[in-house]
Amino acid sequence: MMEVKAVIRPNKLAALRTALLGTPGFPGMTVSKVEGCSASSKTNKTTIKDELTDYSAKVRVEIVCNVEIAPVLMDRIVSVCQTGQMGDGVVHTST
Repeated sequence: MMEVKAVIRPNKLAALRTALLGTPGFPGMTVSKVEGCSASSKTNKTTIKDELTDYSAKVRVEIVCNVEIAPVLMDRIVSVCQTGQMGDGVVHTST
């Protein structure tokens, strides 16, 4: 068994849910509201206000699945949720 975790933009959750429900072998998912910020070296902070208000709302999706389907789910998450802009989030697996 593997766990696929993704931190995504909240506005992508509905589209992701639809895409995952259409994936054969999809076992279900847990969704949590989270907040986070990017590494300071990756963003250009010009004022102290920018540094203090860097936290943004995200959604964490967690899926426990068979090893065989994990790469398929990760590819689906990236294809649905990636915008190419800063703040897209992350996707990773753990055993």
